[in-house]
Amino acid sequence: MGQTAERDALLARRLDLVATISALTAEALRLNQKLAGIEMEVLRLELEIGRNGASAQLVRDLHEAEESATAIREASVACEERIAAAEGDIEDVDRSLAGGNGPRE
Repeated sequence: MGQTAERDALLARRLDLVATISALTAEALRLNQKLAGIEMEVLRLELEIGRNGASAQLVRDLHEAEESATAIREASVACEERIAAAEGDIEDVDRSLAGGNGPRE
């Protein structure tokens, strides 16, 4: 492939990776907002249990909220890992565009 075609392919790849990072960042923000809401619900339930005692329903609701928060934290970590991987791929493309040694191992 000619130099121009190779450069165009690298630029297209970079653009695709930037779009991916943008989408992943939006997802990370959405997850953080959702987590904040669930953490507020956990606090509300804990306060209600402290004021009125631990009814079976309140304890169940608290347990479910805590499980949801854990699942969202795990999804957030996975999203951050995907962002980091895509950023690494952009670095590879940038090196290739600059005439560096090519992809990292």
